[in-house]
Amino acid sequence: MSSTDFDLLIVGSGPAGMAAAQTAREHALSIVVVDEAPLVAPIVTADDHGASGLTRLAGANVFMLENNPDKQGFDVGVSCGGKAQLYHARTVLIAAGAMERPFPIPGCALPGVMTAGAAQALLSKQAVVPTRLMYLAGTGPLLYEVAARHIRAGVAIEAVLDITPRSNLLASLRYLPDFLINHTVRDSLSLLREVRNLTPIVRGVTSLEALGEGSLSGVRWSAGGQTFERPAQTLVLHQGMVPQIHLAMSAGVQHSWRPERLAFEPDQLGGRTSVRGLYLAGDCAGIAGADAAQRSGVVAAIAICEDLGVAVKAGLKATAAQALNKATRGRRFLDTFFRPPDAFRIPSDDVMICSCENVTAGEIRALTKRGAQGPNQAKAFSRAGMGPCQGRLCGLTVCEIMAETRGCSPGEIGHMRIRAPIKPITVAEMASMGSP
Repeated sequence: MSSTDFDLLIVGSGPAGMAAAQTAREHALSIVVVDEAPLVAPIVTADDHGASGLTRLAGANVFMLENNPDKQGFDVGVSCGGKAQLYHARTVLIAAGAMERPFPIPGCALPGVMTAGAAQALLSKQAVVPTRLMYLAGTGPLLYEVAARHIRAGVAIEAVLDITPRSNLLASLRYLPDFLINHTVRDSLSLLREVRNLTPIVRGVTSLEALGEGSLSGVRWSAGGQTFERPAQTLVLHQGMVPQIHLAMSAGVQHSWRPERLAFEPDQLGGRTSVRGLYLAGDCAGIAGADAAQRSGVVAAIAICEDLGVAVKAGLKATAAQALNKATRGRRFLDTFFRPPDAFRIPSDDVMICSCENVTAGEIRALTKRGAQGPNQAKAFSRAGMGPCQGRLCGLTVCEIMAETRGCSPGEIGHMRIRAPIKPITVAEMASMGSP
């Protein structure tokens, strides 16, 4: 086996990816773990134990994943350190995590408006926080986690504008018992109390706008039948997470629309997908949180070992399945309670939904009414989804707008077709393609 050939290539070194790597190494598989987050600089290193069979690539992006029937496995294109390299693996586990659901509102492209993930990254990686006039708006646990972290960093948040519909509580009550026995309940309630004690929370927000010319200068919202307008310099938006599906889709994994979670999710069972030798774990297979992601990584690694003909340690499979089932208890309550309302997912005609190509919701509706059958046709005529993000920030919105306009399910509309390169890569990097 050459330095570029492995039993298993893992995309992502979060809870799912690392749990899978540990389990796979315990069963003597050779592994390479690829993650786009740099440690200090792009690196290729052996594990601390030397020839342990585990290689880690940090500061690296997977831009291509293709089946190679001649070598019975997959060719994986990786951009690392300004060069493109080709790795081969008998099996691939995608543990790419989640991305934030699009939150298209008027003015969302203004400088000063950002996602909760961006605000969290600025705080944790750059120690950058707003100095004044900060608002957070949306729904979901991450919104309050970001609020709490900024409060601890000394930021005086003007208000949290919560768009969670009051009707969601009634719909979610049937799932409350499972949620109450989940160990995360105590942490969630503590987080909510921390924010509520130090920051005004405006509930039942039904409309939201970012105001300004050239940059954010204010925020306008409606709640309780009244409209309010306040000056603002930072507006953080968040309305939940959806699986990061682009890499799996590009490799041919079948996906289905899940109406209970308002997202496209891969068809998988125990980590196995519709593509033989390709596995999924963590939030990219369905949003369930860090604890469940770690457990799913173990389950997927067990499936990989079984499919490669490697004997799994006695009792491990049953124990891992039980742990995953326990970790996902109560998820249905969270999905239902924090279900974002239609008005904030499917915006009015004047709202820009694709900031890369300056495409509005109205343009997508007009194309649909003229006969566009799906997002791929809309993409061809409007260029929505052709920018640097390749539809990550607008693809779901385009799909839901078209479904609403046609009066059908997003599942009937389908997702944008995804092709390599999955992440932007330069011609120079492609020209340097070779072995490490």
